[in-house]
Amino acid sequence: MLTRRSTLGLLAATAILPQRALAHVAPPRNEFRDSLAKHFTDLGTSGTFVGYKVEDYLIVASDKERSGEGKLPASTFKIPNSLIALETGVVADPDKDVFAWDGVKRPIEAWNKDHTLRSAIAVSAVPVYQEIARRIGQERMQKYVDLFDYGNRDIGGGIDQFWLTGNLRIDPVEQIDFVDQLRRRSLPVSKRSQDLVADILPVTKVGDSVIRAKSGLLGAERGEPSLGWMVGWAEKGEAHTVFALNMDCKEPRLISERMPLTQACLAEIGAI
Repeated sequence: MLTRRSTLGLLAATAILPQRALAHVAPPRNEFRDSLAKHFTDLGTSGTFVGYKVEDYLIVASDKERSGEGKLPASTFKIPNSLIALETGVVADPDKDVFAWDGVKRPIEAWNKDHTLRSAIAVSAVPVYQEIARRIGQERMQKYVDLFDYGNRDIGGGIDQFWLTGNLRIDPVEQIDFVDQLRRRSLPVSKRSQDLVADILPVTKVGDSVIRAKSGLLGAERGEPSLGWMVGWAEKGEAHTVFALNMDCKEPRLISERMPLTQACLAEIGAI
């Protein structure tokens, strides 16, 4: 019986991707492009990019190894965290429920204010989402992480730390699997919760294309960046491409390169 990790069969080493409903059909075509990997080396860093071109049933990746390596999700976990918050009622309205600033001055100035869910995800406010996780609680959080089959599903390391410094790990292939289900509104939560989270995701417009994506940066809250993420999907007319990128961000200059690098990879595969 095919499992999710073999349904789309991206690589031998990193079984890949979404469409659990398509487990009875042949896996998509797969391509590896050295030119995608070159974008990372040109920046003087290491990383990986995986794109799933939905209508072409094609997966394009920069490598066979790192695409299957699990990493801490950092703030990309704000996507499932938002879904769980809405589904459990911890947040009833992403624009009206307010999380008051606790008065603690943090190095990212945009975090030092009151936030709604929409404004918190826009500036990736870690303290807000830590409070959300505490309100959700360990039992409910584990229930939904299991339902989502999210990464290794291990939320050990503290209810407000497991995606930042704890035990949770997810690879780019699993990121695409999860995000594509959100795009298709096929996650095991209400359509309302999925509609709202898709709506609050940060949007970047490139020509006639739209990118809906969430960034992540390990160590951001400590001022010690180490790994950057960008996950989401691109819409170009009726065509959709789901993607996940991660890269080493040990130099401050690399933090701002996550979206430009994502756009360069998406442009190369014709997604924008």
